[in-house]
Amino acid sequence: MSVSPSPLPLPLSAIVTRLRAAGCVFAEDEARLLISTARTPAALDGMVDRRAAGHPLEHVLGWAEFCGLRVAVDPGVFVPRRRTEFLVTQAAALARPDAVVVDLCCGSGALGAALAADLEPAALYAADIDPAAVRCARRNVAGAGGQVYEGDLYEPLPPALRGRVGILLANVPYVPTDEIALLPTEARVHEARVALDGGADGLDVLRRVTAAAPQWLAPGGHLLFETSERQASRAVATVARSGLVPRLVSSEELYATVVIGTRPDPGPGSRVAE
Repeated sequence: MSVSPSPLPLPLSAIVTRLRAAGCVFAEDEARLLISTARTPAALDGMVDRRAAGHPLEHVLGWAEFCGLRVAVDPGVFVPRRRTEFLVTQAAALARPDAVVVDLCCGSGALGAALAADLEPAALYAADIDPAAVRCARRNVAGAGGQVYEGDLYEPLPPALRGRVGILLANVPYVPTDEIALLPTEARVHEARVALDGGADGLDVLRRVTAAAPQWLAPGGHLLFETSERQASRAVATVARSGLVPRLVSSEELYATVVIGTRPDPGPGSRVAE
């Protein structure tokens, strides 16, 4: 019995033309990524269809490049942005040897996985309220021996971590609710709203994170989160009200603004209330 040959893959030129027509600015680069990732001609055709329909490239590929890692990104899960690599760089510079790291609002777990690849921390914990994000993050942090928990902010974390966290990464949602409609379609339609919506002024989740952070950070430990340039002054004030010492850092190249809140360390011989 003869077997019908598999359909031929779409040529690069045809894919580029289709992606350009759909508004993809980097059509040639994207086409090459789709071709190299697809396992069969049929899979490639389906991937091109999804990308042309407006699905984020990372969801179509099933991965994103972040801090030199290939991070799994499932459909519906927040796609790690390149600007957030600046936050990871800042955390790596601050972390003490064998730090306990927590990745809060972890999404795909990209931040924790990237920091763990650089630091080899004593322990890595991550948490997210979105079940799809938790499933995805578990794949990304498994190599670092990390644990991922499902729940609201600190609630699912082991109580034994209180007062022991050296680096607390919190990539909280900070888009004001009324501005969600202004986001690009890729984010607005294909990423979980819970990963984007920061409430009326964009700082609702941040206020909850900072309020409890001193209870979880070790003396001298650091909270790091990303915010927008126009929210920065209010974010810094929020950190200061929690009792942490705030510091603002930014990268013009990546258009990134990061706030660092440090729990004061009274030094040897002093007792710090937990």
